[in-house]
Amino acid sequence: MSSPSRPPSYIAVLRTPHACRTFGAALLGRLSYGTVFLSLILALTGTTGSYGVAGGVMALFGIASSLLSPLRAGLIDRYGARRALPPMAVVYALLLACLAVATWRPGTAGVPLAALAVAAGACTPPLGPVMRALWSELLPDRLLLQRAYSLDTVAEELLFVAGPLLAGLLAALATPAAGVAVSAALVVIGTLALVSSPALRAAGTSRAGDGPGEGPAAGAAGDPDPGPIPSRLRWTRDAAGSGGGLIQPVMVSGGVGMCLGALSLLTVVFAERHHQAAAVAWVEAALAVGSALGGLIYGALSWRVSEQVRLPLLAAAMGLALAVAGLSPDLYVLVATVGVTGLFVAPALTTAYLLADESAAPENRTRASAWVNTAFNTGSSAGTAATGLLVGNLPLALCFAVAAVPALLSVTATLGRLRRSVTVSPLER
Repeated sequence: MSSPSRPPSYIAVLRTPHACRTFGAALLGRLSYGTVFLSLILALTGTTGSYGVAGGVMALFGIASSLLSPLRAGLIDRYGARRALPPMAVVYALLLACLAVATWRPGTAGVPLAALAVAAGACTPPLGPVMRALWSELLPDRLLLQRAYSLDTVAEELLFVAGPLLAGLLAALATPAAGVAVSAALVVIGTLALVSSPALRAAGTSRAGDGPGEGPAAGAAGDPDPGPIPSRLRWTRDAAGSGGGLIQPVMVSGGVGMCLGALSLLTVVFAERHHQAAAVAWVEAALAVGSALGGLIYGALSWRVSEQVRLPLLAAAMGLALAVAGLSPDLYVLVATVGVTGLFVAPALTTAYLLADESAAPENRTRASAWVNTAFNTGSSAGTAATGLLVGNLPLALCFAVAAVPALLSVTATLGRLRRSVTVSPLER
């Protein structure tokens, strides 16, 4: 419970001992993820001369990074961030450096580039999930944690706005491969600064006493006698707990990702049909500004409604706003309606992270957060791909309405789980 004498605020979050240093280090490393995608796609296109090859290599990079995120997060939970993060970051940075060298000049074949991209994606350090797990340890107060997660989500949103701008500047002043090299440097510097933080050292110390059958490593390697409650069983138990556990935030996050993936393509088509292709940047900016504003407002409020109820309501509101955006008569109205859609994005993701943290055992927080990330990223890719098949066959306004369906379906599914939980829980008591 929050202390009534000290209402939680963003200032209170940042004044928490070691919070600013830890958060700043994590953001520096995560800036790499904002710069690497545009830098890499430009570098791959330049060296191969083919958008198809560049797109295929980037798809492999993204798939390896997203789908293996829970596995990498599990290694963090098992061995601790201080031991597991630096090797991941160093190997990832070295592979990015190899890609920078390979794409510095034209002529590199697609196959070795694809192999390097898959290897790099497989080693991407999960700095976001690690930071969210650290927030949980730094801030046991749930209201402060809500503000910290909101701040984290908004900052991440802004990194993915600033990152491509930095990548574009590096491409203009030097070469796109220089942006890949800078991405490698950012992730190493940020990760090393993060693991040197006193907050993370304290977290590592709390795990250091774990013995056989205790703590995050229990049962993880197939120990024949892992103790009375192996961590993987505790995690499964919590994931299936009251209110849907981890399933609810993962499902809704995936639905939100599908909606936003579809929206990215639909805005391009809308702008092209109105002969203002360059205006796509304004639509994307409106989405980012709306999300940042919504996240800051959401985090600053104290809610009486539970997170299990808030999450589907936020996703439903986002889906409805997306459907309405398809009725826009011109780009000015589209920018405004997409900005309204963005108001619900950061709050929905913040709530999903809060629920994932609440559903997981303490030694599995990093992995729980990574599952939400994976669901969002996978959903985004699926939404873009599915929309590409629909755009040529349906009216554009109907495509916007169809794009809103994943969020609404995830809401229906999670509300169904909540109703079953309310029905069953009295019998269990």
